[in-house]
Amino acid sequence: MSLSFLQDNQNITVPMSLTMKLGPKIRNSYVLGSISIIMTLVSVVGGVEYPAINCRKHSAVLTDFGAIGDGTTSNTDAFNSAITNLSQYVNDGGALLVVPPGKWLTGSFNLTSHFTLFLQKDAVILASQDESEWPSLPVLPSYGRGRDAPDGRFSSLIFGTNLTDVVITGDNGTVDGQGSYWWGKFKNDELKLTRPYLIEIMFSDQIQVSNLTFLNSPSWFVHPIYSSNIIIQGLTILAPIDSPNTDGINPDSCDNIRIEDCYIVSGDDCVAVKSGWDGYGIKVGIPTQHLIIRRLTCISPDSAMIALGSEMSGGIQDVRAEDNIAINTQSAVRIKTAVGRGAYVKDIFVKGMTLSTMKYVFWMTGSYGSHPDPDFDPKALPQITRINYRDIIADNVTYSARLEGIPNDPFTDICISNVTIGVSEQKKKLQWNCTDIAGVTSGVTPQPCDLLPQKDGNECPYPDDILPIENVKLQTCTF
Repeated sequence: MSLSFLQDNQNITVPMSLTMKLGPKIRNSYVLGSISIIMTLVSVVGGVEYPAINCRKHSAVLTDFGAIGDGTTSNTDAFNSAITNLSQYVNDGGALLVVPPGKWLTGSFNLTSHFTLFLQKDAVILASQDESEWPSLPVLPSYGRGRDAPDGRFSSLIFGTNLTDVVITGDNGTVDGQGSYWWGKFKNDELKLTRPYLIEIMFSDQIQVSNLTFLNSPSWFVHPIYSSNIIIQGLTILAPIDSPNTDGINPDSCDNIRIEDCYIVSGDDCVAVKSGWDGYGIKVGIPTQHLIIRRLTCISPDSAMIALGSEMSGGIQDVRAEDNIAINTQSAVRIKTAVGRGAYVKDIFVKGMTLSTMKYVFWMTGSYGSHPDPDFDPKALPQITRINYRDIIADNVTYSARLEGIPNDPFTDICISNVTIGVSEQKKKLQWNCTDIAGVTSGVTPQPCDLLPQKDGNECPYPDDILPIENVKLQTCTF
């Protein structure tokens, strides 16, 4: 028996055995095509309650600055005017900008410190498709060039740099990137600058993005970079499964990050952990580290639930993933790297994955390619080590594993324990394809490859300590 629902005009089938394991709340979420957000907002006498890292002393409504929510009038000037005006309260308790119900068309706008952007229910921020409303920015220093085009890049729709204490939240309001315009230009090779992201926060500290719906980003959806102390929770992120590079959440050269309770349908990786590209990332040298990803639900037929890389040249360390779900997704937690990347992916801990309709359960790639320059350093070999997976149930799987290290640079200390994989009718005879790797397994079905010998009774490690970001408690704020 199975449960079916429609997503992007495709019928997604989830075995009833899987849905029964997930509990009634999550089962209902599949029928609806979204998950329940744990931190809901409630109306109270005299205002609205919402959870945030910090509350604000001052507030204003977007319409106070001449905004018109008809879906056709540009409100770029209104957003910029509102935030400029509210920035005067940076040192006086901060400020909150309320986006009321309506369709608020806008180009890119910049945030300020000690600031909350709050989207009420039925508020929709619509991204303009007029390129003149998107300022250009220089390339990111750890990338050395734009991803779509070698020169600069368009500013993100919601952008901030060198900020402290920024909250983007709401009562499940919506930000719609209207990405089809950009996807068409990308596919036709018509871009002279790299496409904008939906949200990008740079060189900043104390960031919260929560309780919103994001649709159809031109490229990546949520991109914190060179930043720390980040909470991302309760997001619904949706893009067509054939849309290019619409990664859901991309922590990039960041430290101390918590991603939880998000539902993502994407044309690319649901979460992609990054830290710079080849020599540029090596030179900047800012790793992504101390990251926890939990209670994520992902649908991405051509990509990963969680990808580590491929741009990982500043290093990736201490990533914890627990109690995550992938359905009709190409792979679960995938490592992507190549000669020329340098740096490392190490101390990765995964437990409690529930997977259904997967091409691969385990996938590591040491020949991903994709370089910013043709003359990358062939001596810059990545170190991939101490990778741990445990407590995994998967069904309707084509390949159990494809684990490909780098010749003369093997991936080492791989541990896989307590894993049960049910293969599909289209199963491949060679279930475990392993080259240039080393490690151990325990309690794994089907039987792993010879490079991962069984060690009975071995349980792969998962840290007992709590990351600092896990101890951050949200305040109850009211406006």
